[in-house]
This record gives sequence, structure tokens and C-alpha cells, in this order.
Amino acid sequence: MKKILISTIAVSALLLTASCETDFDTDVKDIQVTNGEADFSKYVSLGNSLTSGYRDNALYIDGQNESYPSIIAGQMKLAGGGEFIQPLMADNNGGLLLGSTPIQATKLYIQSFTNGSPNVVNVSAAPTTNIANKITGNLNNFGVPGAKSYHLIAPGYGNIAGVTTGTANPYYVRFSSSATSTVVGDAAAQSPTFYSLWIGNNDVLGYATSGGTNSQTVGGVTTYTPAVNQTGNLNPATYGSSDISDPNVVAGSIKTIIETMKAAGATKGVIANIPYVTSVPQFTTVPYNPLTPAALGSNITALNASLYGPLKQALTAFGAGDRINLLSSTSSNPVLIKDISLTNLSAQLTAALTPSVGPATATVLGQIFGQARQSTAEDYILLTTRAVIGSAVTGAPTGINVYGISYPLENQHVLTKTEAAAVKTATDAYNASIKSLADTYGLAFVDANAKMLELNGQSGISFDGVKYTAKYVTGGAFSLDGVHLTGRGYAVVANEFIKSINGKYKSTIPQVNPNNYSGIKFP
Repeated sequence: MKKILISTIAVSALLLTASCETDFDTDVKDIQVTNGEADFSKYVSLGNSLTSGYRDNALYIDGQNESYPSIIAGQMKLAGGGEFIQPLMADNNGGLLLGSTPIQATKLYIQSFTNGSPNVVNVSAAPTTNIANKITGNLNNFGVPGAKSYHLIAPGYGNIAGVTTGTANPYYVRFSSSATSTVVGDAAAQSPTFYSLWIGNNDVLGYATSGGTNSQTVGGVTTYTPAVNQTGNLNPATYGSSDISDPNVVAGSIKTIIETMKAAGATKGVIANIPYVTSVPQFTTVPYNPLTPAALGSNITALNASLYGPLKQALTAFGAGDRINLLSSTSSNPVLIKDISLTNLSAQLTAALTPSVGPATATVLGQIFGQARQSTAEDYILLTTRAVIGSAVTGAPTGINVYGISYPLENQHVLTKTEAAAVKTATDAYNASIKSLADTYGLAFVDANAKMLELNGQSGISFDGVKYTAKYVTGGAFSLDGVHLTGRGYAVVANEFIKSINGKYKSTIPQVNPNNYSGIKFP
């Protein structure tokens, strides 16, 4: 079946009248284009996957060509800007090779729909982008997928020998100038006249998308432990991939980047703050209470009698009766989760349940439900957890072996309210430093956090009658990985950068129409 490039929400929007609210209220398209006080002749961008044009859980050519810096550069050409060269991938499938070994999966696409839900899978074609094939010469986009703030100033982050040990980034390996170079050093070597910087998202994202955990696989068994909030740890070399970076490390890294660019002659630029990661579809798609009476059916009575009722009674005796309530037959029910911030009542549960179910069963139940509770609206169920809810738990006793229903979702499947608070605290600290640095160095500032919250709001954002929201798939702005944007979403971001640049440097770069860029492909 022929595929279309626009989202269903965009199709339906064609029926709306031209009087719809639009977000072009601060555009300068009817004013003569000028560069104002800025020089756009050599623009470079620094950042992570969002800067590179990453989408659908991969980096590929079409996505790179619709990266927000590429969109901005296209508009800057109208005001004296030059060419914008990117380290393009070898194909439109995404994925990476180290020699003949795939080290990064291909992009996601919608294979089909089941009961209205998309079946998202990876493109089956093998990757063709080998990281050993170096890209040399002039470059403008220094967005590196996976990079945290301190990675942009870390020597050796592009050393191919460090890829297998985790000390180097395969995307940067492709275009690093040497085995000891830094991303910011390579960007500064381009003698830029203007730059953009959007970094810091990954300093909390890894923690959030892992449900606030680190994982370790030993003997084929994966275990999950609480990630360490690195407040007070100023040595990034000791950080795990899922750790929250110390705010002082983030602020110091960004300051070093700005100083490096300033020393290279780029005193003018634009910097963006960090959106709350919990405002993106990865955390807003699956509700905390997805267990409908229709789906549970007659199991509700049996579960209440054999599991929820006894647990509720036992926990109430220990002052923790609010952890578990009986399943409702009239409204949607929350999933069972493991919350490692709770007091572990395994021993107490075992003792309380032994008289009714026997010591062996009581011990198992105590271990499973010692830190269990039902989720609340303050918890975030990960998008990837949708496939886990209702699946069987290998090795669990029959009758209590269904994830989220009779067996708690493990810590890595949920960002609890406690973990979400840690993410917000760190993000607020990062953003305070980013705004302060923008003011100190006289840079244009983009409140990307406010824009993402607006996109996640009920009203969303409208352009020429087309409404964009943060709703997964149908919202038009976010790609299939639930974290990165579509071409249309990146165009929305590009306009925010353009507005800030114009406001700070008195330029009149026109905005773009996001409707002219690509969205989700439907089967």
C-alpha cells in the first residue's frame, strides 16, 4: 500500500477554516530580510541527537536534512548565511556498523495497526554506515546523538578504539578530526561567526528512560538497581549511562563550550534550555491506569479474592494499606509497580500471610510485593512498557505471573513520582544556569522548556490551521521513538530559535511553515 508522509491530524486539519489560530504571530515574513547585528556567514550548531536531526530512534539522511539547525541555516541564507554541511549518514535506514558488526539499530516505522494502535518495528535492511569511514573537510552540524553536556568537551570522545569500551561515541567517531579531539574544539576550528547550542537533555534523559535505574547483566541475568543522583560528584568519568549529571558539571561544561567558541571569534549565538523530559510521548502515552474492566473481565473477582484483598488486609496492619486497593469493575485500574523508595515490607508480609497460604507461598509473596503499590497519576509509565503490561513473568508462580496485573512492573518500567521529582530538580538547576550563562555572555536565549510544555498542553500549537501536539503518532510533532521530533516538530523548534535570534540581534530572518516538512509515515 502506498505510504503518505503527512499525519492524520494534518489531513483532518485541511478541513478547518483559514481563521484558525496560528503561531506565526511574531514572524517577520513581510519585512525586508537583514542580518541585523549578527554575522551568519559561518554558522555552526552544537548539541546532541536533537541537533543532529535524530528521529524514529535513528539517524538517517532525510531526518538530518530536516534537523532544526539545517532549517535555520536555510533561512539564514536569506540574510547572508553560507552553506550548511552535515555529516550525512550513508542511507535512509539508519543504524551503524563497526567493521561488519551492527552497533546501532535501524530506524522505526509503522508496520501496521492493531485495534487502532501502531505496530512499530525496525526497518529490516542492514545498516550501511560504517563508522570507520571518516568524514573530513568543512562541517557545520556538530550534533552528536547520545552526548551529554560534558561529552562535548571530552578529549577522545571520537576515538574509534573507545567505542567498544563506552568511552567514545560512534557518531562523533565518523567526523572527529583526531583520536584526541573534542566536539567543541572541532566546531571552533571551523572559525564560526555564529553558533547555536542545545545540550543537557541527555544529562537527565538516560535516568528517566531507564525508569531511574542502572542495569547490569551477569550470567545472562539482568538486574536493576537505583541510579545514583550525582549531586556533589564533579567527576563525570565515574558516571553511569543512567546517572543524573551534577548541575555544576552541566553548568561548567556549557560555560567551557561558550568560552571556547568565544575564543574562536564566535561571540554571538543562541542557546536553549532543557525541556522537562516528562512532557514528551515516551512518558505521556501510556496512562497510569490502563487496566479496563473489559480487559480484565472475570479476573477482577478472582484477583481481588486471592491477591488484592489479602495484600490490602496485610498491608493495612502495617500502616501501608494505601499501597493496594481492590480492583474496580466500573472504572479503569492502575497497574501494579515496584517502588524502590518504599520501605521494604517483605518480612512483615511473609509473617502475616503464612497462616493463610503457608510459609513457602508467603515467602514468595513477601519478596514480590514488599515494595509493591498501585501506580498513581504522579507516576510515568514508559512508552516501551506498553508491550510489557499483561505479559507473563518467567519463573514467577502461576497465578501471580502477569506484569502490571498480578506481578509488579519492575523499576525500569516506570518513572515513579520520586524519580520524576529528581529529574525535575536537576532540570530546573540546569535551566537556571543556562539562562544565567546566556545573560552573562549576551547570547540569544530559547525557552525550549516552555515551548514543549505548550506543545504538551491541550491546545497544542497551530500553524496555518494545522494543530500540533505531543500526542504519540497523531500529534504530528514527535517521531516514533516518543522522544525525538519529526521534521515538522524540528521546524517548530527552528522557529523558536529564529524568534530568539531576531529578538536579540535585530535580524529579520523569516520563520518557516512546519506544514511543509515531513511527519509520521503511515502504512
